[in-house]
Amino acid sequence: MKFWPGKPYPLGATWDGSGVNFALFSENATAVELCLFDAEGGSETRIPVVNQTDQVWHIYLPEARPGQLYGYRAHGPYEPGDGHRFNPAKLLRDPYAKAISDIMDWNDAHFGYIIGHPEADLTKDDRDSAPFCPKCIVIDEAFTWGDDVRPNIPWDKTIIYEAHVNGLTRLAPFVPEEIRGTYAGLRSPAVVEYLLSLGITAIELMPVHQFIHDRFLTEKGLRNYWGYNTINFFAPHAEYAHHRKNGRQVAEFKTMVKTLHREGIEVILDVVYNHTAEGNHLGPTISFRGIDNSAYYRLVKDNKRYYFDYTGTGNTLNMLHPRTLQLIMDSLRYWIEEMHVDGFRFDLAATLARELHEVDRLGAFFDIIHQDPVIPSVKLIAEPWDLGEGGYQVGNFPVQWTEWNGEYRDSVRRFWKGDEGLGNFAWRLTGSSDLYASTGRRPYASINFVTAHDGFCLRDLVSYDHKHNEANLDDNKDGSDNNMSWNCGAEGPTEDQGISELRARQQRNFLTTLLLSQGVPMILGGDESSQTKGGNNNTYCQDSDISWMHWDMDEAQRSILKFTRAVIALRRAHPVFRRQSFFRGRSMRDPNLKDLAWFRPDGKELTAEDWNDGSARYIGMILAGDAINEFDARGNSILDDTLLMMINAHWEPVSFVMPSSRLGEKRRMFEGSWILELDTNEDGGKSESEPVKPGEKFEMKPRSVAVFRFEAGGDGKKIR
Repeated sequence: MKFWPGKPYPLGATWDGSGVNFALFSENATAVELCLFDAEGGSETRIPVVNQTDQVWHIYLPEARPGQLYGYRAHGPYEPGDGHRFNPAKLLRDPYAKAISDIMDWNDAHFGYIIGHPEADLTKDDRDSAPFCPKCIVIDEAFTWGDDVRPNIPWDKTIIYEAHVNGLTRLAPFVPEEIRGTYAGLRSPAVVEYLLSLGITAIELMPVHQFIHDRFLTEKGLRNYWGYNTINFFAPHAEYAHHRKNGRQVAEFKTMVKTLHREGIEVILDVVYNHTAEGNHLGPTISFRGIDNSAYYRLVKDNKRYYFDYTGTGNTLNMLHPRTLQLIMDSLRYWIEEMHVDGFRFDLAATLARELHEVDRLGAFFDIIHQDPVIPSVKLIAEPWDLGEGGYQVGNFPVQWTEWNGEYRDSVRRFWKGDEGLGNFAWRLTGSSDLYASTGRRPYASINFVTAHDGFCLRDLVSYDHKHNEANLDDNKDGSDNNMSWNCGAEGPTEDQGISELRARQQRNFLTTLLLSQGVPMILGGDESSQTKGGNNNTYCQDSDISWMHWDMDEAQRSILKFTRAVIALRRAHPVFRRQSFFRGRSMRDPNLKDLAWFRPDGKELTAEDWNDGSARYIGMILAGDAINEFDARGNSILDDTLLMMINAHWEPVSFVMPSSRLGEKRRMFEGSWILELDTNEDGGKSESEPVKPGEKFEMKPRSVAVFRFEAGGDGKKIR
């Protein structure tokens, strides 16, 4: 086969219409071989890569074409104590590969050392791993995007739906069977219509970067369902594609994005740049470890045989090395520019900020992202913690970032369970200004959530006192105990036996709180229709109907779905629930009026003593629609109705005196009535109810939320 020297950039395998340029970074390798395979991945041809520029090994093959299967072998020292684990017997994946042929077939040959040897990983294994390895695929990146336009939904109008590519459609009867669980299935008309009818604006997909199924799971007959085990940061996971031959999964993913964009839905990816699937020093040699272990991974300074592990997965990517930073930045730009995604949620993002051992929120990773001309244009969401010392960093990320607000999740759960009073709950309800305002951030810096993929789903949260992870085959020892005992006062047995009235109401209470809080709400896929996982709060290995979305809903589930749609519609209809700035306490238009006021059941404003009463479980909140203090893109004032939200987390009913529609230095009450817009006691969210005038009483049932809209009447005269 003919070959030319080629170029060091771009990294990866690049088809230019005439041939393919291959470029691989390795700082410490002594030699590199490009390995080409036939269409079945069997017959191998090895070509020495002799040209090296700036630590990049490169070669150009004029006869190579898209669809070509390839990999690398890297030569160099096998000295684990010094951080080097080169082993040319191991076929290595290109870190920049755009597509991978299939999933991995586990074999002892994948490991760079002899498994079972007394010296463990210190003794090199010479077996060839190529027969058991998926291969990298050269792709043709051409795709007809046509008039594809990013929806560019403003943060204050964003509603996120966390979903799994496979799980969302695996059981969907309205999706053709052959494309269920795939990118093609997710873009099918019925699924898109469902998302639109729900009212969400963005779908956040759990990891779609190519990952592997851990060996210890496959030996138990389980699989890595969640996908937080990335091995290729450019390749869409092959299993999620209906068509994967010749790298067609790339076009299938792009078609999914294009379809969702056409309907105004953004695509956000959950990305795992903090570690790789190669694990600790006893893990397999699949890619980075064999290409340049000491460059790509954080190694223990005094004994480079071992890895720093801030992630609980065995290793941590080396963000201190410029080539590792380049890899991540190139990957992000690729998914933005070539795959047209709209944002990223960064798993264990605190790890990315670590300089040495400290978490530095202005570390090199963030500096580079903020200076990049492309990446800041999309949505950036941090999971603001990791497992290392000082890793909990909620509220500490830079201005351009939003965060999964763990404080919101915990406070809202505690309040509805009865373990917490009003103070912290009020901060969360109003956008968590205590966490974000001092650094110039906005309410939408807070990604609010009550449940996520990790932990109990909403129905199980209000139904189980104990986790039931028996199907994970780990004696029910896995899964965090922090997610236990959240049955929130539901009556009767604490194990789910259908949706009781109170449990259904508690679900509606959580959904209402989540969707009407300031900030950006994120719904766990399935919570909108009261899906259950049978009490399993760690379904990472459950690629089964425990995790998959069930579309055969009973009447109670359809009722929760109807309610969720109603609350989302209420949020979308009223700007007071999705402010762009924090409450000021006063209106800029009339300094005598407040933009926010808090009420006791007797209709009077809360005092400092009330806020300090840890036993209080009920509160009223007025959001003044004509005191939002914000303007639209044309400079017009944003105006809305004035809304009243009353919350009773007590186990007994509470009678509220309906307040005036305004409170300020001069108490004023205008002619008009409060119109009930939402009631969590009602399946559909709203009942036929007579208007209630200021000064009259409204009885709140136990554990419920009611939302009213003030409707002026008469000539608007003051009546008090």
